[in-house]
Amino acid sequence: MTSLRPRDPEAARVWDIAAQVPDPEVPVLTIEDLGVLRSAAVGSDGVRVVLTPTYSGCPALDQMRDDVTARLREAGYGRVEVDTTLSPAWTTDWMTETGKQKLEAYGIAPPNFRAAGRQGPVLVQMAVKCPRCHSIRTREIARFGSTSCKALYECSDCLEPFDYFKVH
Repeated sequence: MTSLRPRDPEAARVWDIAAQVPDPEVPVLTIEDLGVLRSAAVGSDGVRVVLTPTYSGCPALDQMRDDVTARLREAGYGRVEVDTTLSPAWTTDWMTETGKQKLEAYGIAPPNFRAAGRQGPVLVQMAVKCPRCHSIRTREIARFGSTSCKALYECSDCLEPFDYFKVH
């Protein structure tokens, strides 16, 4: 993922503060790790942050917006605007490598290939690796796991169920 962190020092400070907000559904990830934080800017009338939810109906979006607003106000910014954009649509390609490592350590299998729509060969998912024992002998139990952006899998070796962060 290419960093979207602004070069302007004031806007970069806003970004850095917002970037520390945890994802309400997977608290080991920040909104930066997840790729939901898209931009930060400082203007004469206050600061503006833009988020792109993982799904258009993401139930965690309001909490993210409230948390970003609270953090920036605590940092001394009086007027804070947090906007949402759905275009371009969020993709797991926007997740940071650190975020993917955090997911696996937390027991959620990270997306294991690039999202569709890329030029070049299309990779076909053959298996989802168990985040606990690293076996590839796994199977999908349910298309939706604890949240709509995850599927529920089971490992045939360690017999543990786990969430898989779906590629999209």
